[in-house]
Amino acid sequence: MAKNKQSDFSLWVEGARLRTLPLAVAPIIAASGAAYAMQAFNLVKTLLALAVALFLQIGVNYANDYSDGIRGTDSNRVGPLRLTASGSFQPRTVKLVAFGFFGLGALAGFVLILLTGLWWLVIVGVVAVLAAWFYTGGKRPYGYAGLGELVVFVFFGLVAVIGTDYVQAPALFKLPEAWWMVLPVAVGLGLYASAVLMINNIRDIETDRPVGKNTLAVRVGKPVAKAIYLFMIWSPLAIGAVYLKINLLPAFVFPLAMVLLLLPLTLIVLTAKTPKENILALKLTSNAALIYAVLVALGLWKLV
Repeated sequence: MAKNKQSDFSLWVEGARLRTLPLAVAPIIAASGAAYAMQAFNLVKTLLALAVALFLQIGVNYANDYSDGIRGTDSNRVGPLRLTASGSFQPRTVKLVAFGFFGLGALAGFVLILLTGLWWLVIVGVVAVLAAWFYTGGKRPYGYAGLGELVVFVFFGLVAVIGTDYVQAPALFKLPEAWWMVLPVAVGLGLYASAVLMINNIRDIETDRPVGKNTLAVRVGKPVAKAIYLFMIWSPLAIGAVYLKINLLPAFVFPLAMVLLLLPLTLIVLTAKTPKENILALKLTSNAALIYAVLVALGLWKLV
């Protein structure tokens, strides 16, 4: 019995898609650098923002598992096991777990709202949960209409970075300087998050097209999708260059570190012929987002 419980636990861990969690952590790290530079860093508020991001990320992973599973989208997919499509758990159980994580994210967000008094953030939280669910859920999921990358850019870039900084220093956002500091970071992290979804959808083109999941990759075709993906991973390098002069490390470290990571990643994507190669690219892209966030945060901290 204990062995079965452990096996079930391992399946739930796999279903949480831990390789995607750097996308939730990266914007919080980068935003922390900006908050520190503005002398407004608050550890408690930052940790609450991180909890919101992580719980929503895990929740949307389970929600996608459930929605794609009951639609039959995951029936012939290649990649890590899916809890619903594999029959490992009842669909209703997977859905309840997804909503459980949404609830935990909402709870962390509510505590953050209590601390800041910014009650209008309730609306942002509700929209974020709805966006998480309707990516693949509901009668007309926007993920099936090619809008996934756009929504991911908004929530994992703009909302996550700007929101994390805003709850720590709302008054400073009346100054243009705050926006010029935070917005480039938000755009860069949003592009990396979108790139992760894009490479995931490139991998699944052959299985998504027959079941009517018309992701952006399906709509534009693999060659164009790869070109868009490469733009998404390389353009943040130019955005990050804004912070080179103030980097805690020598100026060449930022571009050198990113280029050393992005060059092999680019070669993998351009030459990939199997889903396994694209899965590797997905993991590396997620890690690139985290490294990018850390390097930019180091640059921003030097402002103090």
